[in-house]
Amino acid sequence: MTVTVFEPGSEYVLNHCTKYLARAGAPPPPNDEAAAEAFRAKIAEAWRFPIIGLMRVADAHPELNLVTFVYKTVAGDTGSIQVLGTFGELYRPIPLQPVMFEGEDTGYRAVSVGIPKAQVHTYKYVLDGHYFVDPVNSQRVTLGNGRVWSRFFTDGYLQPLVLEPWEVRILYRLIEQILPFRGKEAENFLKRYYFGLNREQRKADMPKAFRLDDSVGEVNAIDKLLAREEAHRLTDYRLCLRQIDRVLRRQNPFLDPADTPAEEFVELYEKMAKSHGSGDNPIPGWDYGEYGNPAFFLYILRRHAVTCAFSHPKYAGNVGAAGWAFLSERYSDPATGTLFDWRPAIEAPLGTSPYYR
Repeated sequence: MTVTVFEPGSEYVLNHCTKYLARAGAPPPPNDEAAAEAFRAKIAEAWRFPIIGLMRVADAHPELNLVTFVYKTVAGDTGSIQVLGTFGELYRPIPLQPVMFEGEDTGYRAVSVGIPKAQVHTYKYVLDGHYFVDPVNSQRVTLGNGRVWSRFFTDGYLQPLVLEPWEVRILYRLIEQILPFRGKEAENFLKRYYFGLNREQRKADMPKAFRLDDSVGEVNAIDKLLAREEAHRLTDYRLCLRQIDRVLRRQNPFLDPADTPAEEFVELYEKMAKSHGSGDNPIPGWDYGEYGNPAFFLYILRRHAVTCAFSHPKYAGNVGAAGWAFLSERYSDPATGTLFDWRPAIEAPLGTSPYYR
């Protein structure tokens, strides 16, 4: 696979990384995971690395993300640092270059490459012949041979990364109680929105929204949140989805929980909302020793669901801007039109703004 290296400039790299890596100090030794964990603990929002950015207008590759790998070392370090990954030729590492500021070595090493959107890749750094995972990026994946690699995904990746299929199915059913996309009004909206698209838009946009769920892709986007910036909440999902599975099987042992009638999910949702502990409206079958506050999990889930349904489509939810279109349709004034005119604020092709990039 041929990889094109781009040169966004030192200012681009420094603007994206200095705030987050400035206090990190010297990097840990290769393959010392304990030292790497301590190193990451000093970094604000380490999930931002590698940098998944947009291509510059001058580069004219809207189908690509500009992915920038950054390695933090100390000024004057002459070690050769390279990156090797599935996005390129696995026998040909790509060298990182010193990032300079006013002629001085900043200690950062970086390289920017163009990688297609909606992809997931693994990679490692190579330092003086030693191969090791990215000490900043906390995303890890263990391959079939037992080897651990760093992982990243580009904008709009639509397959689950951290949630199991059964967890996705239950999550989809639970979110039905939170978001407005399942009612008759919403069904009518989706039909009108879909039929308002031209053939190419229908082909490109709407099928994605229904790949994992029947709304706007929020379950898939929650999976991406849990893979990256909200990874500290993955344990909450693991524990509570298992609890919900157990509670529903106890209520109806003859049905798969994902196939449970809607009214039973409504009832369970209401019970969870009122249950803050084992002595406070306990849910039959819920193990409070394992997870003591079902209502808190609903708080997390509501926050994630709304964030994902109405955030920028590049985050894998709100596919085709269907969530924004819903708000635009729902909140309107007969005299002045929509009260949520989102297109002028967003870049092409979804929006009309020539400035937002």
